[in-house]
This record gives sequence, structure tokens and C-alpha cells, in this order.
Amino acid sequence: MEQVQRARSETVAGAPCWVTLLSRDLAGAQRFYADVLGWTYRDTSLGDGFCVALAGGSPVAGIGGLASSLQVAAAWTPYFAVTDVDAAAARIRERGATVAVGPLAFHTGRAALAGDPDGAAFGIWEGAVRSDWTVGRGSAPAWLELRTRDAAAATGFYEPVLGWSEGGSALSPVYEDGDAVLRQDGRMVARIGGGAVPASPAPEARPRWRVYFRVPDVARSVAAAVAGGGSLVASASEGAQERDATLRDPDGALFTVTPA
Repeated sequence: MEQVQRARSETVAGAPCWVTLLSRDLAGAQRFYADVLGWTYRDTSLGDGFCVALAGGSPVAGIGGLASSLQVAAAWTPYFAVTDVDAAAARIRERGATVAVGPLAFHTGRAALAGDPDGAAFGIWEGAVRSDWTVGRGSAPAWLELRTRDAAAATGFYEPVLGWSEGGSALSPVYEDGDAVLRQDGRMVARIGGGAVPASPAPEARPRWRVYFRVPDVARSVAAAVAGGGSLVASASEGAQERDATLRDPDGALFTVTPA
């Protein structure tokens, strides 16, 4: 999480509140995403190894450098707001999942990084959140999507961990075409679907959270990614026009672009 935060506004408990990328080459990641997604950057109070990506001057995501000694894959990770990070961490462990890091204290809150029972990484955050960042609006990601082994089982894990559907919560997943869809103020912010294979040798086929970023031209972003040392993993077509594309950056982190 970025240490400099804004006052809590539309974000409610259980809702996505930030996304981060950990990369082994911070400067290279900045160049790649500037070319592919048009981002610029500013420093944070967390030090030289972290920055905030901006689109049109507004925050999109956090990017941090991984220490070379850490045997951790580069990846995009969503964070979800919780009212009590210790209680949420306990619920994660109780349900057979793992808290890999934290909870750790920051200036404006506390965070933990976890893996769900199928191994998909996600974070939890207790504290102040940005008032200018809401999934599905403005510069924030278009939506988040978890592809996992069993959508119903995964939803049954996240629902109590993140407080979905609890009394007073504005979030409640509903099933659409076999997927669990989480909406906030009528717009989809997250989707959980089945089909991933935990033992698959292909990273894109394993359970993981996908971050969807809006771009004005999907084909241009794909071309820029390939030219910048990344690769096209999968694309979907709608008629004669490309609808979205899953890309791999040069460090191996997966993300998806979708038309603005």
C-alpha cells in the first residue's frame, strides 16, 4: 500500500482499495508500463524502491522493487479494505489459507499479504484509503477477476474473510453465468470464476487475481508490450475487433488490457 493516503470516502469494507506490482527491475517496469499503458510516475514516502503510477495525473497503482534475495515471482496484487486486519488475518488462517507477510504497520494503517486456499495472492488493508481511487471509475483499474479452481468455494472463502454480505455491508456477491460478481454502487468491481488449474505449468492458467486496465487502443498496447520485451498471453475477440488481451511484462507479471 502507498503510505501517503487520502481520507476514506466511497471505499467500504471488503471492497478493492489498491493494486500493486512488485518487480525485480523497477526502472524497467516503469519504462514498460509507460509505453504500454501511458503511465507517468511520482515518488512516495516509502523510499526510492517505490512509486505511484499515474494516468492523466491521477493514481492508478503502486509499483515496488523486489529485493534480489527474495524468491518471489513478480505479480500484480489487489488489496481489499477491512475494518480489522488482525481479525481478517485470523479468518484467513482459520480457513486453511496463508498469511505470508504481516500484518505490518504503516503511517496510515496496517497491511498483510496473503494467499487463498488455492494459492491466489491478495492483500488486506486496515486504515485510510484514497478518496480519488475506486475500481471501475476514473484512473483506477476497470475491474478485478479471480480465476480459480472452484468459484463457489473461493467465494465461500472471501465472503467471511472480507466481510461481504455482513450486516451493513454494501457488497454482496451474486451469481451470473456461473461466476460470482461483486458490485459496488451498481458497477462490477470484482468477479470470481472457475476453470483455473492449480497444478498447471502455465502461470496464466493457475488460480490468480487478474487486474484489468482500460486502454484507448488494445492493439496498440499489445504491440507496445511485445516491442518492450513482454508478450501476448491470450486475447479475446468480439466480431472483428479485439476486446481484451492478457499480457506478460518482461519480469513475468500478468495483467489484462480492455477497451476504455
